Amino acid sequence: MSNIISVNGINCYAFHGCMEEEQLIGNNYVVDVEITTDFSEAAQSDDLSKTVDYVQVYEIVNQQMAIRSKLIEHVAKRICDELLKNISRIENISVKVTKLNPPIKGDVQEVSVEIIKNR
Repeated sequence: MSNIISVNGINCYAFHGCMEEEQLIGNNYVVDVEITTDFSEAAQSDDLSKTVDYVQVYEIVNQQMAIRSKLIEHVAKRICDELLKNISRIENISVKVTKLNPPIKGDVQEVSVEIIKNR
């Protein structure tokens, strides 16, 4: 059986970007993670060890967001890889990193990248 766990709207302030000002000033980011797993045993037993702990997901996202990168594509890949490395119950994963108010000449609210991986 496959089930979905979503941890959405993880707000972070980080210093990613190709421009020097972005690395100095920083920006607001939002990360969304969707995990396919089988949590039917946890649903039956009420046992956290039988599912994906979303607190661990949150902590890994925050750790990876704190590491500077030029590209949010790189950040999304690191988050995805680290989650897969540390949480064996993940079957499939989607990680979306959104940069709010990017420094683009024009009226752009956000830019996003999304990585989808299967184990």
